Order: sequence, then structure tokens, then C-alpha cells
Amino acid sequence: MHSIDTALPAPGRSARITGWILSGLLIAFLVFDGVIKIIPLQVVLDTSTQLGLPADPNSARVLGILTLLCTILYAIPRTSVLGAILLTAYLGGAIATHFRIASPLFTHLLFGVYLGLFAWGGLWLRDARVRALIPFRA
Repeated sequence: MHSIDTALPAPGRSARITGWILSGLLIAFLVFDGVIKIIPLQVVLDTSTQLGLPADPNSARVLGILTLLCTILYAIPRTSVLGAILLTAYLGGAIATHFRIASPLFTHLLFGVYLGLFAWGGLWLRDARVRALIPFRA
């Protein structure tokens, strides 16, 4: 079994700040998204219909709770990698849903990819362990 060296150098200050900004923007967006699903706002129910999902408040609430749980795990440094993995799975489902209804590529279909890049990019910039798992070499 291969272990990650725990003595890896910490990312620089500017990388950590940039990483937290990316992560913070993602967290803010996902908290907003989760809350409007828990309420649920009418736009959530209307969009659910367009996506071919059940348009009932309880289904929207379940998705909102899942979004918030994954986001909370991502926001806590100790569980951030688990949160990123779960968010990646959740976003994959969103991408598949948009693909199924032939949503526009750059604005809808790839939106989950953009959020995933924020999640993993934010972690990569601020966490040496993630840098060791996803090494970019010149």
C-alpha cells in the first residue's frame, strides 16, 4: 500500500488564499442552491419539470438536503476530500440529466464540470495532500 508523505511542503500563502476563494464561492453557491430546494421556490419546481424530475416539494427537499450535506462535508477541512468526492458524484448526476434533455453545452451541460473544477481546484491549491494525489508536472 502506498502512503502519501505527510511531510509535504504546504502550499504557498497566495495559493491557499486563492484556493479558499474558489472553495468559498462554490460553498456559497451550493448553500444557496440547497436552500432554494429545501424551501422549495417555485423556480425549483418548474425547473424540475423541465429536467424530467418529479416536481413535488419533497423531491426538491431531498435534493436540497443532499446538496447541503455534501457542501458541509466539503467546507470542513478534515472532511473536505470526502465532500469533494460526493459533490463530484452529485454533479455527475446533474451533467447526465442535462445531457439527457440536450441542454446547451457551455451554459448548462458543462456547468457541473465548472463547479467540479472549483471544488477540486480549490482543494488542490490549499491542500498539499491533494497536490500529491493529483500532481501536475512540467
